[in-house]
Amino acid sequence: MKFNDELTLLLRARYPIIYINTIEEDRVEYVIRKNIKTKLNRSIYSWDFVDGYTNNPNNVGFAKRNPLQALELVERLTSETPALFLLKDFNRFLTDVSISRKLKNVSRILKLQPKTIIIIGSELNIPKELNDLITIIEFNLPTESEINQELNRLISSLNIKIESQLLENLTRACQGLSLERIRRVLSKIIAIYKTIDEKSISILLSEKKQIISQTEILEYWSVNEKISNLGGVNNLKDWLKKRKTSFGVQASTYGLPTPRGLLLVGIQGTGKSLAAKAIANEWQLPLLKLDVGRLFGGIVGESESRLRQMINVSETLSPCILWIDEIDKAFTNNENNGDSGTSNRVLGTFISWLSEKSKPVFVVATANNIDLLPLEIIRKGRFDEIFFLDLPKKQEREQIFKIHVGNFRPNSWQSFDYEKLAQLSESFSGAEIRQSIIEAMHHAFYEKREFTTEDICLAINELIPLANLENHQTVKLQKWASSGRIRLASTAPVYFS
Repeated sequence: MKFNDELTLLLRARYPIIYINTIEEDRVEYVIRKNIKTKLNRSIYSWDFVDGYTNNPNNVGFAKRNPLQALELVERLTSETPALFLLKDFNRFLTDVSISRKLKNVSRILKLQPKTIIIIGSELNIPKELNDLITIIEFNLPTESEINQELNRLISSLNIKIESQLLENLTRACQGLSLERIRRVLSKIIAIYKTIDEKSISILLSEKKQIISQTEILEYWSVNEKISNLGGVNNLKDWLKKRKTSFGVQASTYGLPTPRGLLLVGIQGTGKSLAAKAIANEWQLPLLKLDVGRLFGGIVGESESRLRQMINVSETLSPCILWIDEIDKAFTNNENNGDSGTSNRVLGTFISWLSEKSKPVFVVATANNIDLLPLEIIRKGRFDEIFFLDLPKKQEREQIFKIHVGNFRPNSWQSFDYEKLAQLSESFSGAEIRQSIIEAMHHAFYEKREFTTEDICLAINELIPLANLENHQTVKLQKWASSGRIRLASTAPVYFS
């Protein structure tokens, strides 16, 4: 039910006290006044602690710095006067015994007369003795259409023209911000660039970092990785390319469900984390990384609370990418973990959210050991797809060498023998290929010269790949991937020995 409809219903049903939980005080007051004007004939009395009642000429300044007296106005007005009392930040006084008692007394009048108290606050801290009296309504952040309307208003006032695709991208980037914050950041963009263009999106995304920094378990990542920086994994790239525009208005109009997420399983160093960063950059969505270590707090009940906080923040900032690195270390199928069932409760809440979430939060989870993951997570319906990232084959290693050498030496990368490097680096992961190039650079820099193909070959011979050290685990993963129970990220066949 929409906010306006729910509020109107509660007012007509004479609910005595309504609590609106929001950070947008001005916007909710504007919406309430507009709603009352069109649907109900009631006078509105607005109060805050510093100025008292402000908008009614007969009561200006009344109950200034006196929350108890603010409630007395309800009794002073005649019973025939339909009225609405907006009490801002009044939740801070609810624990006072005199305020609590007064509300109980006043509620008897409110049930019989066309009067309602509306408390506007940004935090929910209602004492138990008032739970039965107070009805809570969530006032959500502006919708996509409201943001679009505000952007069109601003663009029109500035007398500039932008393409419809850019407007859609800007609208998507603004989701999760209040209207006031959107106006501030757009003013900042105009001050810097004198216009609104593609560069504006990065500033809007960085503004969301301020909200994320207030949590302890989520971290905002500024990324510049590109899908092209991923060597090989053509199946994964193709899958991502087809879903790049699935968060837009056109996809919604088409009836296309929003993508839910990916589980990337594979050997360490094969580009799973890089993929999460590249997706966020390619899709122009904020990347939030879940700190699994901080999720499981030491106090009983704290882990569940932190998970709910993570869900709330990520949904508030949606559309976004939620990156859960090494999810196999957070949720294991070991029943004897000795944490009084905390892991199972957190897992239950998490997988329920994965299945039922309606907000556009695209979850990218990575795992190195599929054996540790509970079957509930890898079951269909939690993620759109599960991809296996294997060690790169010869042609893919050649491509990865070109990418990394090209990043280090953009002007001379063509002078290297990539076929030879790929031939020598069998069983190397992408991360180990990069490390071999860095080792070669260290060696050449020490000798005060430019590094060459031979320097990289020397580094490859000295570096022992992880796949050789943990051959049993690597072969086990490859056999599991070749069984057909998981989709391969690469078009190259999986092999094992």
